[in-house]
Amino acid sequence: MSIFTKRARRPLTVAVALSLGLALSACGGMPTNRGLESLKQPVVERNNYTLDLAGGPGGLSLPEQRRLAGWFETMELRYGDRISVDDPGGGYAARDAVAALAARHGLLVSDNAPVTAGNVQPGTIRVVVSRSTASVPGCPDWSAKSDFGLNNATHPNYGCAVNSNMAAMVADPEHLLKGANGSGETVVMSSSKAIDSYRAAKPTGEKGLKQNTTGGGN
Repeated sequence: MSIFTKRARRPLTVAVALSLGLALSACGGMPTNRGLESLKQPVVERNNYTLDLAGGPGGLSLPEQRRLAGWFETMELRYGDRISVDDPGGGYAARDAVAALAARHGLLVSDNAPVTAGNVQPGTIRVVVSRSTASVPGCPDWSAKSDFGLNNATHPNYGCAVNSNMAAMVADPEHLLKGANGSGETVVMSSSKAIDSYRAAKPTGEKGLKQNTTGGGN
């Protein structure tokens, strides 16, 4: 009798061990982030594009200005790009010429130029366009292979949609690192115009309700 009992229990033991092994193997793909902050955050990268032009105390010649204008068009300058001038001579005429061409695209010239590869030769200036891009590496992330929530953790793809859309839509990616600085000008009067107009408007029911009749129809 005991022999048959032992033989009957063996399949049950094997089944329990097999189910336990499958459960433990599934835990390997479980999420591990137990916080509410997404692990996938936007990353901002900055690239510097340079163009060397022949310039001197007299500024830029007309052919060099045309070269610069064509380069700006090719670069498709947009909001968020930063333009600077590296002029070893320290003159202002060439910088003013660059600023005039940059103004056509609605951009200003920064005071300080970033460090770039190579030296600026005498008699030349270097125009630098700094452009930043934002992306969220690793998104989307569907690496979790299990639906078990024993760790009470968020899915690895949590936050990918919001952060990717933010990185794609922000006008200036640098604002993801540091917000835009205020101009220091008071804008209270201009911002309150809509409120003053709303308060000054007469109520719609001041002249009474419009009288309508349903009679006289066919």
